[in-house]
Amino acid sequence: MTRADQRKWDRIYTEKDTEAGQPCRVLSAHSHLLPAAGLALDLACGRGANALYLARMGYTTSAWDLSEVVLQRLAEQAGRSGAPLNTEQRDVAADPPAPASFDIIVVSRYLERTIVPAIIAALKDGGLLFYQTFIREKVSDSGPQNPAYRLQPNELLHLFQSLHIIYYHEEGTTGDTEQGFRNEAMLVGQKR
Repeated sequence: MTRADQRKWDRIYTEKDTEAGQPCRVLSAHSHLLPAAGLALDLACGRGANALYLARMGYTTSAWDLSEVVLQRLAEQAGRSGAPLNTEQRDVAADPPAPASFDIIVVSRYLERTIVPAIIAALKDGGLLFYQTFIREKVSDSGPQNPAYRLQPNELLHLFQSLHIIYYHEEGTTGDTEQGFRNEAMLVGQKR
């Protein structure tokens, strides 16, 4: 990412409501898999809903993003809610997490294929990855228009094949597209 990318995201978050909403579906639907305690990272956190969710559950949580604007607002929201949260402005593509540093990593609606090995390496033994992002086989215009930021069919499975896959979901355009969870793939994997 460049300084221009940071300015772009700062502008987007300045113009839009930046209150964190609900955590991503893959995390909230599979929170029963979380360990009793540990270090958690919301990578490329955006509004930080996943980070707030984990911090409120008692995990020592970090939220990293390129946008200083969104991180300031997230820190304020965490402070108001009493959720201890470490925020860090960081270009995660250029400076990914260190090896064996987190028990939980959440990535939601962010795709940078070059850092997949670093994400896997950043998990401690037994660590869990919760990943959810857009797919190319879409049924609506939500998400990025650039296909480079959308997954090919089953690509998420291939990217994280070295993990023990606990859960995977990708419906695409199969069947009745008026039902189900479309436009995104979800994965929960464990480093063993």
